[in-house]
Amino acid sequence: MNGSAIDYRPYMDSEDKVYVDVTERRTKDGGLIPLSFVWEDGVSYAVDDVLDARPAASLKAGGMGLRYTVRVKRRETFMYLEEERGLCRWFMERK
Repeated sequence: MNGSAIDYRPYMDSEDKVYVDVTERRTKDGGLIPLSFVWEDGVSYAVDDVLDARPAASLKAGGMGLRYTVRVKRRETFMYLEEERGLCRWFMERK
């Protein structure tokens, strides 16, 4: 690398990234637990279990944030909490 900053803007509008509405619970120790989400077709899905949460990038959709590994209807998937310029949004990868 030549020391210049990487421009991530082309990845922000990926066709593989779906921003979702999320119902979440904040714990008294500052934790954040996603409880359900609404997919782009309007269907709501309950999060059955949160298996892991760690900083990570979405290699498929682009973007970075806190990646939650969750179980929904016996399937594992990722939910990302993206923070940029004071704005927090949840996104998931389109399958």
